Amino acid sequence: MVIALVIIATWLTSLILLLSVDISHFNILTLSLAVLWQAFLYTGLFITTHDAMHGVVFPRNNKINHFIGSLCLTLYGFLPYEKLLKKHWMHHHNPASEKDPDFHDGEHKNFFAWYFYFMKNYSSWGQMLIITIIYNFAYFIVHIPRTNLTFFWAIPALISSIQLFYFGTFLPHREPKDGYSEPHRAQTISYPVWWSFLTCYHFGYHEEHHESPHVPWWQLPDVHMLKRSKISQN
Repeated sequence: MVIALVIIATWLTSLILLLSVDISHFNILTLSLAVLWQAFLYTGLFITTHDAMHGVVFPRNNKINHFIGSLCLTLYGFLPYEKLLKKHWMHHHNPASEKDPDFHDGEHKNFFAWYFYFMKNYSSWGQMLIITIIYNFAYFIVHIPRTNLTFFWAIPALISSIQLFYFGTFLPHREPKDGYSEPHRAQTISYPVWWSFLTCYHFGYHEEHHESPHVPWWQLPDVHMLKRSKISQN
């Protein structure tokens, strides 16, 4: 719960500060780092939602747990929590199969085709309308500069969606040359712990996640290391 609240507070504080700065003072490096930083925090919001779907943000109270998950998903992109909760458990029960809502349809297997197919399944016109209304309200009524809204609100969310798809769906669930390993049909992207954190909050330790779905994201490195040590001993 503390980690979830820190991520939410850091994202909100960073967004408010970045929306209020004079972007003309930024060089290309500073601007790029600011965009990537905000995208990283967006990813943290979604990973928190993901943990809430597994009941580990606040296990002692299910209502609070799911409220935090729903709040993070709203801040992330005004997505419906109950709908994603149902689809996510369909994914866990039927990974990398025709019943998996995150999986490609047998035709859209390459990264770009699969990504757009994936996003089509989760986006809606209602979501796009809400985002458009808020964007224009912030620009015309609150007078937040359009460049700030674009670089620090819109673009980071898009980058985050690509980041989450690439490290959390495409790499772990694309079919290996030797075929899938049952029953989870997921593979781990074995990066060093620091790089695993920066890329996607350890979401790359995906086989471990499917094997232990109630382990929070920040404990996945321990599960990964324990599994590797057992393999090396055998």
